[in-house]
Amino acid sequence: MAAGSEATTPVIVAAGAGGEEGEHVKPFKPEKAKEIIMSLQQPAVFCNMVFDWPARHWNAKYLSQVLHGKQIRFRMGMKSMSTVPQFETTCNYIEATLEEFLTWNCDQSSISGPFRDYDPSKFWAYADYKYFVSLFEDKTDLFQDVKWSDFGFPGRNGQESTLWIGSLGAHTPCHLDSYGCNLVFQVQGRKRWHLFPPEDTPFLYPTRIPYEESSVFSKINVVNPDLKRFPQFRKAQRHTVTLSPGQVLFVPRHWWHYVESIDPVTVSINSWIELEEDHLARVEEAITRMLVCALKTAENPQNTRAWLNPTEVEETSHAVNCCYLNAAVSAFFDRCRTSEVVEIQALRTDGEHMKKEELNVCNHMEVGQTGSQNLTTGTDKPEAASPFGPDLVPVAQRSEEPPSERGGIFGSDGKDFVDKDGEHFGKLHCAKRQQIMSNSENAIEEQIASNTTTAPSQTFISTDDLLDCLVNPQVTRIVAQLLIQGRSL
Repeated sequence: MAAGSEATTPVIVAAGAGGEEGEHVKPFKPEKAKEIIMSLQQPAVFCNMVFDWPARHWNAKYLSQVLHGKQIRFRMGMKSMSTVPQFETTCNYIEATLEEFLTWNCDQSSISGPFRDYDPSKFWAYADYKYFVSLFEDKTDLFQDVKWSDFGFPGRNGQESTLWIGSLGAHTPCHLDSYGCNLVFQVQGRKRWHLFPPEDTPFLYPTRIPYEESSVFSKINVVNPDLKRFPQFRKAQRHTVTLSPGQVLFVPRHWWHYVESIDPVTVSINSWIELEEDHLARVEEAITRMLVCALKTAENPQNTRAWLNPTEVEETSHAVNCCYLNAAVSAFFDRCRTSEVVEIQALRTDGEHMKKEELNVCNHMEVGQTGSQNLTTGTDKPEAASPFGPDLVPVAQRSEEPPSERGGIFGSDGKDFVDKDGEHFGKLHCAKRQQIMSNSENAIEEQIASNTTTAPSQTFISTDDLLDCLVNPQVTRIVAQLLIQGRSL
């Protein structure tokens, strides 16, 4: 295990006792599954919950027959161990069918068609973020093959889902999702997930370049980190899990994750579950979008490809972004007006620093702890015993010696590595949270210093350097609260 992962812990595993597929008994009823999802603050793997889903059989070959010649966009990336993240703005893209993908990936003797310029021993392919409503626009009956209602979300199916198909090595750079929490159903092949808790945000050196709405990227390649440039990453606490077919991974709100395919072909289906906190998060995202687009467009109006993720297809004009911000603020207040209880306690100045802020909508939304970026609800409460019993196994706390530095997480053969357990944050008491907030401030200072030392001169500050400060998640949270406060007076 690479340095920077000293405190590595496995995820919680939710495996139902007596819930084997042959018995046709699911370990959790929908109501219980939803209770777990809405209260759990660490990743978890659900087992024996989808054995009766028709989508369980959606391997790549089956999907190629269903889609029958439909052109899909594939992201092409290099199989390399660089310390620099392979962002989507640096990848090539091709349009191809699933049949062509399977031929290229499985039959390396004759490479032709759209993949002809890509040696499968050097490149991977990823059809990611494929929304069902676009992919199966003329086959909407397939939406019913995915049954998120089994997890307590009635009526939720493929219509609210996304499909991911990749080859060995295909991966998503480390990032956190601004909105919601995530359920991921592994259909074919295995994927390895590297996850980091929200309080590790300063240690992951967040950036909004490339810009993508709702995605905060890390500057670090977490599987091969540059520890000289990013020394604070040593403090990050890595959680790892290899997700196998038939399992469903729950990723809580604001957990960082890097996801990689470790089998020749992988197929996954996910759905982002909306949360009450998303209403404020959309205001924060609108602020971020306005700042990024204004500064980056002014810097180089002709080359948006260098900083705008290919998934972003909307206009980036200032007028459009102003409308976007106003719509987000209006939606926030609409939500307040339709709620039975609305309580707003805004930021207040006390002496030389900002006091703790709290924004509570319907007694669900909590805003606070800007120093640590620990945004999950209820973390101020003392840790309680797990209410889930034997079907939900908590992470055991252990103290381990830091592993030796090996320059990477795994070798080029992609074989599994042994997980290490270390300190477990879980829910934090106030004293511990204050300590982490203090550490976070120090980490931010070192992050700025790190950026300066890599610049052409000690005094040079680039547009990206400025943006990394202005749209840091901690800063946009404060700006959003001040906007809300001003509008509510």
